[in-house]
Amino acid sequence: MTAGAALLLSTSIVSAGGIDRSGNAYSVLFEDGNYAQLSFSTVNPDVSGDYPPGAPPAGLGGGSTDNMAEGYTSAGVALKYGINEDIDLAVFLNQPYGANANYTAGAYTGLAAEWKSLQLAVLGKYQLNDAVSVFGGLRAIQSEATIAVPTALVAGASGGAIVSPYAATANSDVQIGYVLGAAYEMPEIALRVSLTYESGVTHEFDTDEEFATLPAESSTTEIELPQSLALDFQTGVAADTLVFGSVRWAEWSVWEVRPALYEAEVGDRVTGIDNDVFTYRIGVGRRINEELSVFARVTYEESTGDEASRLAPTDGTTSYGFGGSYTIDNTEISGGIEYAMLGDATDGSGTTFEDNTALGFGINIGFSF
Repeated sequence: MTAGAALLLSTSIVSAGGIDRSGNAYSVLFEDGNYAQLSFSTVNPDVSGDYPPGAPPAGLGGGSTDNMAEGYTSAGVALKYGINEDIDLAVFLNQPYGANANYTAGAYTGLAAEWKSLQLAVLGKYQLNDAVSVFGGLRAIQSEATIAVPTALVAGASGGAIVSPYAATANSDVQIGYVLGAAYEMPEIALRVSLTYESGVTHEFDTDEEFATLPAESSTTEIELPQSLALDFQTGVAADTLVFGSVRWAEWSVWEVRPALYEAEVGDRVTGIDNDVFTYRIGVGRRINEELSVFARVTYEESTGDEASRLAPTDGTTSYGFGGSYTIDNTEISGGIEYAMLGDATDGSGTTFEDNTALGFGINIGFSF
């Protein structure tokens, strides 16, 4: 038994810190023989807040923001091929980052943002001896983004100097990063501990910006995606029972959106994240018989208490996932459900976001050949 069934969802069915959505399932590198994997997930968040009562600037008229977080789907493909007994090669294609925010009620109506991404990674693994292996390779990340800020928020940020809506499009850009890792294994007790480092990349977007009352401008906007370090582990603790988990750090404090025209006129960034994110996960898997395995896990991200971004107005999360896998000949079908309780947060205008949740579903199909 391996942790594959549970780790298919370990890249986070439900939204994680920053704009993380799904990372590469590097555990594919440790599958026996040749292996192909297809994965799919869908997430439905419910994130709403309450505006402070009263007229601006002391309040925003009260009422609810309604749900400002749109649902999304993600898909991925991975292929692992054994070159020889010591060398394996793997290719991953997925959508690691994303954001979908859209306010349709109250003072923030018209505030919207979208981030799309696509990642291709090619990694190799070399088995140094029976216990130790090293792996690494390159990843190419393509991203694009759009944002719209309504008049009320522009005027508030600029002190009333600009009474005009704002819109920007960051056109598609591709950047190259790298991955390095090492693992220690004891197959007789299903033990594996791996450490994986992903470098950050800095996008240089050709950006088209426009205030309705000012001439449009084009410029280059640099937005940095974070480096990360992940420690993953699994070990057998009894017959047919496996404990698994991970600790991941991502440097989301480097991420901010600061287009040139907006900063020049308003004097601030559009949005950003002030803190790095630590994600902790622990779970247990149990093999019922030769075909069927089940698992459960808990994921936790600590809240910071800092001022929330209006485009990601939650702070920390606790989520619970359940699922299983069924093997038919050389095919393994795995699936699961995850429920997340998103941490309460307050933005710079005093709008409070409380008792928000997200529900995600994922399915994974693996083929050994």
